[in-house]
Amino acid sequence: MSRFPDFDYAARIAAIRGLMAETGCGALMLSVGADLPYFTGYEAMPLERLTMLVVPVDGDAVLVVPQLEVPRVERRDAFDIRAWDEGGDPVAIVAELASSTETVALGDTTWSTFLLGLQAAMPGTRFEDASLLTRELRMRKEPEEIRFLRQAAEATDRVVSRLESMRFSGRSEADLATAIRSMTVEEGHDLATFDIVASGPNSASPHHEPTEREIESGDIVVVDFGGRHRGYCSDTTRTFSVGEPTPEMAQAYDVLEAAQAAGRAAIAPGVTATSVDEATRLVIEEAGYGERFIHRTGHGIGLEGHEHPYIVEGNQLPLEAGMAFSIEPGIYLPGEWGMRLEDIVVCGDSGVDELNRSERHLRIVE
Repeated sequence: MSRFPDFDYAARIAAIRGLMAETGCGALMLSVGADLPYFTGYEAMPLERLTMLVVPVDGDAVLVVPQLEVPRVERRDAFDIRAWDEGGDPVAIVAELASSTETVALGDTTWSTFLLGLQAAMPGTRFEDASLLTRELRMRKEPEEIRFLRQAAEATDRVVSRLESMRFSGRSEADLATAIRSMTVEEGHDLATFDIVASGPNSASPHHEPTEREIESGDIVVVDFGGRHRGYCSDTTRTFSVGEPTPEMAQAYDVLEAAQAAGRAAIAPGVTATSVDEATRLVIEEAGYGERFIHRTGHGIGLEGHEHPYIVEGNQLPLEAGMAFSIEPGIYLPGEWGMRLEDIVVCGDSGVDELNRSERHLRIVE
């Protein structure tokens, strides 16, 4: 079974061609990164050998790929395959396919060595950021994409349920992270992609990497993890208290839970991303923790763990049905403790569609 579902890739290529025509873009070029599998169902290995999908605004789409990688490509009617042999010049092949193009939209994760080669081979061509076009399609999820995101979220919920019965005290952050990675795969992911286990004062660092620190009674422990299921990502955060929390911790968590609920309640078509951020942030600010909420409220999710739309102050993008993103406020007291609560949601036709459903309360563990 292919890692990526059998979507209508021809329809996606036709849709991006429509956007290209509107903006005067002559060709789209996509190499490593999530844009390539979105349009082809094929994920290129990040090699020094160039793989690139070339989509002219008129003409056939062609996937230029190393000969030794051809067996990994599932052949589809949406594009032709042009293999190149060792010793060949794939940059010249790509340049030839777009030789008459004045403007190229290039994937934003293309290696710079390939961009420099293309610029030398196509001196009269202007290169622009392809994500300005591709995100217009990718951030509006198709029903089948939402189905895979929901399955991934449900799998993380099952991991959270298993964590509630585990003993935290006496084991290291790294040991707990290893267990979480195993459970992530056991519960239905193809692979685990990241895990944050941050205990005690480490919990005040939002992107803390697990260490050999031994978790102790009285610690707050932030657990943030995710994986990939059929190419689609999961990402959830739950906060645990090892033993009874202090009154200050319990009060702060009540604020955090209310803030996240306010953010979820604000979601509806036409509401701007910044308005959702404001709804979440206001609860924390009114409780006196405004300076302790040091990051955006959320990020889009799909083929990438972080993608458009971003739920952040100043983003005036109106939400639309099918947009998937996180709601994840946090409160962090450096040197003491921190806490975060994160769910993946989708903007539905009239309100929020919650993909993560595990209990959101502060979990007390041994």
